[in-house]
Amino acid sequence: MAVTAIIADDHTFMRKAIADMLEDMRDVHVVAVAKDGLEAIAYTRRHKPDLLILDAAMPMANGVEVFADIRRWCPDTRIVTCTGFTSHTLLAEWIDLEVDGLLLKTSEADEFNRCVETVLAGYRFVAEDVRDILKAASAVPSLTHREREVLSLIALGNTSQAIADRLHISIKTVEKHRGSLMAKLGVGSVAELLAYALKEGFLDSHRQL
Repeated sequence: MAVTAIIADDHTFMRKAIADMLEDMRDVHVVAVAKDGLEAIAYTRRHKPDLLILDAAMPMANGVEVFADIRRWCPDTRIVTCTGFTSHTLLAEWIDLEVDGLLLKTSEADEFNRCVETVLAGYRFVAEDVRDILKAASAVPSLTHREREVLSLIALGNTSQAIADRLHISIKTVEKHRGSLMAKLGVGSVAELLAYALKEGFLDSHRQL
């Protein structure tokens, strides 16, 4: 019996590339292609496919929101997430969600094929590049929940007063957290903090490529 699959990605060339790779695989048939998160949810709930290839960031509903809905309504659908974002924070989030497969959009075609085959066999698959990123991240200094909040708000352009008001803390405490962040991350300016925040996805925990 043929394996049914749905592709969800907001980039036309990615949808075409993934469709070509799936159609080249034996007994895999693409039954629908979605260009945003709402279509991905609607098509998956309608067709209940064996496999969903899911872009981690799409309009209308992001990848995490789509994932949660599909897990609820189509628990038998195996989900492979593809992302162009290499933030260990965001990749770790997908690992924590226990997605069936996790690939970078830079993954080679043979790794994509191995991922699909592994996932359809009932096992989880994490791309080698993803594992390397997560392994390297183990050396990154850990931040407290409050430090992450302050970093995110700094990255969004908030002043110390605005951060203090938002978090209901004093300006002195905000400055203390700012100093702690700079010391832990080895940076000497707000610009460098901003660069770190951009790299690690702190501007929006679900904005990915």
